[in-house]
Amino acid sequence: MKVCVFGAGAIGGHLAGRLARGGAEVSVVARGAALAAIREKGLTVQAPDATFTVRPAASDDPAALGPQDAVVVTVKGHQLAGVAAGIAPLLGPETAVAFVMNGIPWWYFDRHGGELDGRALPALDPDGAVRAAVGVGRTIGGVVYSACTVTEPGTVHVENAGGKVILGELDGSISAGVQALSAALSAGGLSSPVVPDIRREVWLKLVSNISFGPLCLLSRQGIGPTLAEPALRAAAVRALEEAGSIARGLGIPLEFDVDARVKGSEKVAHKPSILQDMEAGKAVEMEAMLVQPLALARMAGVETPTLDLLVGLARKAAEASGQYVPAA
Repeated sequence: MKVCVFGAGAIGGHLAGRLARGGAEVSVVARGAALAAIREKGLTVQAPDATFTVRPAASDDPAALGPQDAVVVTVKGHQLAGVAAGIAPLLGPETAVAFVMNGIPWWYFDRHGGELDGRALPALDPDGAVRAAVGVGRTIGGVVYSACTVTEPGTVHVENAGGKVILGELDGSISAGVQALSAALSAGGLSSPVVPDIRREVWLKLVSNISFGPLCLLSRQGIGPTLAEPALRAAAVRALEEAGSIARGLGIPLEFDVDARVKGSEKVAHKPSILQDMEAGKAVEMEAMLVQPLALARMAGVETPTLDLLVGLARKAAEASGQYVPAA
């Protein structure tokens, strides 16, 4: 199976490594130091179950890689315009494209059913560029659980055992394409269940991202150290409850144990990607993970006072440092 991973950051590097380790013919779209390192010495994954190096084809020009059986997009939300502009050479008639990203995805209401079916989210896909370049028909939803850090160009350190990539068709069907991609990831040692309701999985992860992410960005510490402060732990509890209410307001049957989610997170020293980006001086992934969920809360008539405060402060911090520019 030919698979191209579009984006060679921490998550993209981990997934590319797993796919190659499992026997897939893997390529990556990368740039800068990451591209140079992968070309020179390969891509190294340091994980609890194994440390291994693979040598995928790598280029900053998708045309050099050619049509694929599947493309896995792992860029941040604000980088999707670059995907839209460059992905065409990777797409054959049957190529599936899995968007394995945090936050509300651009395709959220596509094949959703009901009165909101097909509703566009312009803040996530300005001018419909991704929709036009990729198309809803070949799009697969993806949710990843993997605490990863790029320790140096071409090397990804994976902190947690038991990571997984959950995949799902937008209409809830179980297609041959999504099953093939799932099998390729699983062959490399990364669990990849296929589910009939990918939007529920989006929210099961997002409730933590939108709750812990702003707190960690503001505290400048990892999840566990941040939650060690009683007032911040209490805020996290309220934020998780509000995030769950947004999902339910949108018709997602989301039930989870808030106290258990917080207790489990108290043991996690990992810095969320939003804080890693802030500290590295990179653009902060704000729109899909923090801002758009609150826009959906307003759509659903759900009040979110704690999240409004946390996200508002996080936005101002990122705006002040020039690492976030609100969507027009």
